[in-house]
Amino acid sequence: MMERIEAASPSQDNKATSAFDDIKIHVKFKLFALWSAVMFFYIYGDYFELYQPGKLQEMIVGRMALGAVSQGVLLGMAAVMAIPSLMVFLSLALPPRVNRWMNIIFGTVYTVIMILAMKGGWHFYVFFALVEITLTTLIVWYAWTWQKQPTR
Repeated sequence: MMERIEAASPSQDNKATSAFDDIKIHVKFKLFALWSAVMFFYIYGDYFELYQPGKLQEMIVGRMALGAVSQGVLLGMAAVMAIPSLMVFLSLALPPRVNRWMNIIFGTVYTVIMILAMKGGWHFYVFFALVEITLTTLIVWYAWTWQKQPTR
């Protein structure tokens, strides 16, 4: 038995190819993705910084941008970096009201930190800082404009 194959009309064919299939992405996933990207830029920025002449020698003798290396300074730096690391997960797990405010607060804080940290940096570091500032600003914007669900 022969099957009949119907050709699509030109108007149907144009309609099918004129629009891409898309889905609405929930704000929590956008925040998750933005914090993930921020973390990659933090890691790569710090890694590339090791290639600056003299940087490793300073580390070996216990000097860093904030002064002498100590357990307290390293603990403080670890705490500063723990927050964006945790925000990757917390952006998905926290309830919306808390999630929104934590993203607004920490997005703002890390935007300010990068504005201060980029001063006097090498070109690659300034580039990374500008991308990080853009990402953390987007975090604040998405959290700020997060739509409330209508109550029934």
